[in-house]
Amino acid sequence: MAHGQARPASLRLKTARESATLVLLVAVYGLWGVFIFSAPWGIPWWVSCPVLTLLVVQFLSLQHEALHGHPTRSSLINEALVSLPLALIYPYRRYKSLHLRHHNDENLTDPFDDPESWYFEAEDFARQHPVVKALWRVNATLMGRLLLGPLLSGIGLVRRDWEAVLRGDRAILLAWALHIFGLAVLFSLLTLAGFSAWLYLLAVAYPASSILMIRSFAEHRASEHKEQRTAIIPDRGPLALLFLNNNLHAVHHAHPTVAWYQLPRLFRERRDEFLRTNGGYGYRNYLEVFAQHWRKPLDSIPHPLWNRHNRTRPIGERRKPRS
Repeated sequence: MAHGQARPASLRLKTARESATLVLLVAVYGLWGVFIFSAPWGIPWWVSCPVLTLLVVQFLSLQHEALHGHPTRSSLINEALVSLPLALIYPYRRYKSLHLRHHNDENLTDPFDDPESWYFEAEDFARQHPVVKALWRVNATLMGRLLLGPLLSGIGLVRRDWEAVLRGDRAILLAWALHIFGLAVLFSLLTLAGFSAWLYLLAVAYPASSILMIRSFAEHRASEHKEQRTAIIPDRGPLALLFLNNNLHAVHHAHPTVAWYQLPRLFRERRDEFLRTNGGYGYRNYLEVFAQHWRKPLDSIPHPLWNRHNRTRPIGERRKPRS
């Protein structure tokens, strides 16, 4: 690039403040590398694994920022910045595609059209095997979601995507091919560091996904009014940072392209409006979520409002339900 020539717009940060996102991402990658290669320094696994778990949670939150268009103006650059699959399970492109569909608030919590819904359609749930029903009843509690949520979510994604690939969906095939390449790079780093892949899966990646389930557990509820389906949890503790202020979830859904560091100010300035619009749905903090739902389901597993008889499109035009 010639001296004095302007940098292409796609390579620029969206705003100067986006440097905070970039710095945080560099810090996560750097610290992840330090603790992955920590064995020669005598740091035991029971110290390194909890730290790595928190770093991976932070990384997953940064992936969420990237799919919403941060920190640069280029979606390909944003993807490259978060493409190393530190959490192992989800291909970034699949996460992006499914999550952006989830942001169609008209379909929030719909058991067919919201990819992130944990609800079943009533007749579909009634047909499930008793063991499957039991697993999902446990998963409906916060304790169960932490234990089973990542597993059930991962199995469902792999099964549905495998069926789509068999039907010839090349975009999904490419997403998984890129993900497998990223996994090869990650496992090569683990091997080079002498870090057990099984230890990483069981003591880092899975717990990180479980912690993220704390955030998503009470984010949405069934409601006839789309504005009242999304929660606000004005927690200002460490989880707010780990989740990059996504605890203010109704604010995020109302303004999905607003960066994480702008959400608290936006909520402060329009607090009454947001709380009125979402019908006051939310919790004071995550301690209240734990207290209310550790062993008590958030809601019924069959969607309490949605059924086959009030569909707006014929059954044949719907995707297969989750099982």
